[in-house]
Amino acid sequence: MSSLFDPFTVLFVQRALLTGALVAVICGVVGTWVVLRGMAFLGEAMAHGMLPGIAVATLLGIPPIFGAAVSAGGMSLGIGLLQRRGRLSADTSIGLLFVASLALGVIVISASRSFATDATAILFGDILAAAPIDILTLAVVAIITLVVAAVGHRSFVAATVDARRAQLLGLRPQLAHVLLVALITLAVVAAYQAVGSLLVVGMLLGPAVAAGRWATRIRSTMGLAALIGTASVAVGLLISWHAGTAAGATIAFVAILAAAVSAALRNLVSARVLRRFRIRPERNS
Repeated sequence: MSSLFDPFTVLFVQRALLTGALVAVICGVVGTWVVLRGMAFLGEAMAHGMLPGIAVATLLGIPPIFGAAVSAGGMSLGIGLLQRRGRLSADTSIGLLFVASLALGVIVISASRSFATDATAILFGDILAAAPIDILTLAVVAIITLVVAAVGHRSFVAATVDARRAQLLGLRPQLAHVLLVALITLAVVAAYQAVGSLLVVGMLLGPAVAAGRWATRIRSTMGLAALIGTASVAVGLLISWHAGTAAGATIAFVAILAAAVSAALRNLVSARVLRRFRIRPERNS
């Protein structure tokens, strides 16, 4: 049994676990709102929208996270402009920029013969290479996320339930939406180094969906999602170590699997409760 957990005695695996736990906290908070507001496609677009910025930043020799932030921010602004001035629906605007950004990123990578970074690491992450500075950055992002989520909680809830009523109450739902998009951007940019630009959405959605099956309050859903995300990181690292699979992809798969397992368990529990409820009246009669 001890050999199963031997990987956690290795320093770089411990760093990976701490990195993943911080990503789980960030994605647990933001992912809960993504699920409640139906913004999964936006999160996916943000993840793909980072690729051109990461590629250009790598070619210029600057930290890729800065390029990711600029590119994701540009994606967010572009979606807003297309919706307001192009008179396009949200999903159409996101779809157009989603494909354009992904294509542009691939073009930059393929056109450069001096591209020194493994494209696989960009797409699927390299959590086992997490450095202390990465952990510190994620810790700062986690604090910012928790503070913004706490301060804007009432506005987020009102905008989600009834945007018109929120406007009448002076809760400024448009500003709440902008802040939420900013949180999604921040989460995606911060987490991509751990699980990659293509798999970060798995950490946003999987634990939040799994937690939503059991929790009834938003804050409790966030907390449970963070715990499920952390457990997914730990299990994913163990599977990756013993099976020799890619760590980021394994973690993302376990996070999505957690949602499926949670749904199955919830349905099983509900079926048993319903069966007992039906049997009791017959006994009383």
